[in-house]
Amino acid sequence: MHTPAAPTVEILPYESTHQAAFRDLNVAWITRYFVLEDLDRRMLDDPEGYILRPGGHIFMARHAGAIVGTCALIKEHEGVYELAKMAVTPAAQGLGIGWLLGQAAIAKAREIGAREIELLSNRKLAPALSLYRKLGFEEAPLPASEYQRADIRMVLPL
Repeated sequence: MHTPAAPTVEILPYESTHQAAFRDLNVAWITRYFVLEDLDRRMLDDPEGYILRPGGHIFMARHAGAIVGTCALIKEHEGVYELAKMAVTPAAQGLGIGWLLGQAAIAKAREIGAREIELLSNRKLAPALSLYRKLGFEEAPLPASEYQRADIRMVLPL
């Protein structure tokens, strides 16, 4: 099922000028439902060092001239990446931005030769889990995680 997207949405590669927006978007959704954890702080305070330099990618969504969404593709180990830090402002939700960010991350993973994308989430985030299923992710066993809030793992073989 394809979610319609607003025609004015652009998916952009991360630039250092996006760091504050990347952080703010994620802090907003995390603190709405959970508490900010040490791993969140490390990623959000230094996305270039924690995500980009080790081989990951970050995508930003712009709508009507404003950055309204983001997600990251974090290199876990050879051929496996994690879809993480997906956030869309409440005002822009329902425009298909999460779908576009997910599609951009999946396309990049395929382009760089990934064999699998995984993600960690929480079952109370029903809209997010629905989006992940639409993107093709399926539930998989959950190993131990540094995240206290993670209670579900999903994977997408490529």
